[in-house]
Amino acid sequence: MAKTNLEFLDFTDDSFIKVDVFFWGIDDTAFIKIQGFSDGNNSDFTVFLDKSTAIKFAKTLRTEINKIVE
Repeated sequence: MAKTNLEFLDFTDDSFIKVDVFFWGIDDTAFIKIQGFSDGNNSDFTVFLDKSTAIKFAKTLRTEINKIVE
């Protein structure tokens, strides 16, 4: 697996979302780990998604992005 560091920056301030693959437990079950960071307040969060949920999230996100009209 490639070593990558994915960070998606907020366009209004110094907040960002960081995405990693995280291995959990003895059987090395992989999850997508999404962390949000904000310098201004206490809204930091971490979400763990299994593969099927991550796929559904990605499809839903693409659908919502396609609804944006500029």
